[in-house]
Amino acid sequence: MKKILFLFMAIAMFACGPQSGQKEKTQTVQKYTIEQFYQNKAVYGGSFSYDESKLLVTSNETGIFNLYALPVDGSPGTQITNSTEESYFAISYFPEDDRILYSADKGGNEIDHIYLIELDGTNKDLTPWEEAKSNFYGWARDEQSFFFVSNKRDPKFFDLYEMDIDTYTPVMIYKNEEGLDVGAISKDKRWLALTKSITTANNDMYLYDRETGDLKHISEHQGDAEYNPQFFDIQNKHLYYKTNENSEFQYVESYNLENGQKKKIWGTNWDVWYIYHSYNAKYRVIGVNEDAKTVVHVFNMETGDEVDLPAFDDGSISGVNISKSENLMLLNVAKSTSPSNKYVYNFETRELTQLTNTLNPDINPDDLVAGKVVRYQSFDGLEIPAIYYQPKSASPDHKVPALVWVHGGPGGQSRVSYFTLIQYLVNHDYAILAVNNRGSSGYGKSFYKMDDKKHGDVDLKDCIYGKDFLASTGVIDTNKIGIIGGSYGGYMTMAALTFAPEAFDAGVNLFGVTNWLRTTRSIPPYWESFKKALYDEMGDPNTEDSIALYQKSPLFFAQNVTKPLMVLQGANDPRVLQVESDEIVEAVRNSGVPVEYVLFDDEGHGFIKKENEIEGYGKVKEFLDKYLKGQPEI
Repeated sequence: MKKILFLFMAIAMFACGPQSGQKEKTQTVQKYTIEQFYQNKAVYGGSFSYDESKLLVTSNETGIFNLYALPVDGSPGTQITNSTEESYFAISYFPEDDRILYSADKGGNEIDHIYLIELDGTNKDLTPWEEAKSNFYGWARDEQSFFFVSNKRDPKFFDLYEMDIDTYTPVMIYKNEEGLDVGAISKDKRWLALTKSITTANNDMYLYDRETGDLKHISEHQGDAEYNPQFFDIQNKHLYYKTNENSEFQYVESYNLENGQKKKIWGTNWDVWYIYHSYNAKYRVIGVNEDAKTVVHVFNMETGDEVDLPAFDDGSISGVNISKSENLMLLNVAKSTSPSNKYVYNFETRELTQLTNTLNPDINPDDLVAGKVVRYQSFDGLEIPAIYYQPKSASPDHKVPALVWVHGGPGGQSRVSYFTLIQYLVNHDYAILAVNNRGSSGYGKSFYKMDDKKHGDVDLKDCIYGKDFLASTGVIDTNKIGIIGGSYGGYMTMAALTFAPEAFDAGVNLFGVTNWLRTTRSIPPYWESFKKALYDEMGDPNTEDSIALYQKSPLFFAQNVTKPLMVLQGANDPRVLQVESDEIVEAVRNSGVPVEYVLFDDEGHGFIKKENEIEGYGKVKEFLDKYLKGQPEI
């Protein structure tokens, strides 16, 4: 849903695309199969071992996510787990030995448990409560326990627990009875920073003293403002948090626990995504969401100077993790023509070592297309940012079909990063415009709120006006423009085909909402603390808002759909239930419109098994070749 995690008005113009009539140099590129694209590897995480000789990561090299150990010297990694049914996601090595924590759910149902791998290789579920969701919240400073939250006591609320690493016995240290979310825990375990959602653009922040039981409201403000606790310093004197109080963008502020004074620490004209200090606070790391890509700043706290990070000609550093000794730094390097790769940088020697090579060696990266940030004007003059991918074969003499791509959320953001399905389609001569319509994150809180209770209307118009940008390039066959998206983007696909049936020539709905009345009433119980904020944005189905929710639900107007539709769905999806897709497929088919439906019994809200991605996304191209491109590819 929107804005669980994460305006400026300007003279709008078309940018970063060849204009109509302008000659564009074309290139001949090799076409790759869906199987070749999914021989790429995705590698996530990166927890240093206690001796800093290796990293714990998650990879789908085997076709499903498992745990691997990557030596920091760049030598070949070692597979740790061998799951063939469920994906395993690395959490951390233990601070003083090679025991491992990881998380997993069942078939994508999002009921995550925390598991242990002992030194002898045996596995144990540390949170074995069948219907309870448990999430890791970090190691205690003394490294003899870790924190996690779980809704085992009450399905609606997450309590905070501490688990001793010798006995593995959980002890509740904060009972959540008011729908507050734990944001940060002080190093001495005395203080908790808590937040409470009001709307999707407004929340409150509290300081809870575990010694006295006092709860103090520390975010009194006027208007909309968000507060996101990040960490307490090692002296247990200050809380660091992000906020956009009196600002369009998130910046960093500190709160003095002793006297309550607040101090702005760092900000810019983009959202700060995260901030943290290394183990002994030698370094400060700040990540900024700068125009659809992450820019990382690392500061030496002893000198005050910014650290010169390694430069990558074809990519950018999207995240770093500094080892406990503060001698090594893991770099995650992202680009739009390859899955992210990991490097280790030695602060002392300045040596850089590449640990992964994720792109299938059979694929020439020169055959892929880097996304470009563009902007265009919407129906009311608002400037809309987007990421544009133009096939290298496209020219005024060889016009190609195109897709408007809509991200999830609603408050998500399309970013300059690698996405296999996009590269697969672009490689096969489909231009893609990934739209950041109003309501997207990353462009200020005014822009973020502009679609509230207007979904399927103003946000849809932003997508439709993306067709004007595509036409302006001079290389798009404007009679062959479709729309595609997942989750909220899937909803936008159905809204387009239903409420503007002539705007697009085909649609691909990836597990999208089609009945807002049902979806807003069937959200998982553990979203309780966010429900009021969700209803404030989308509408409360238990009030007169139900009329508006009905009016914006494509299911009830499916008879309007006239263009071919494809729907993909996971049977275990807890957010967008399978029935949403079942019903829209049946309703559109009853109108005699071509519909293709792909359902996976072992997936949830998004597909993570390679065999399913190959089947489902391969069929997406077949559908588009038939109904949008209109002719088989030679």
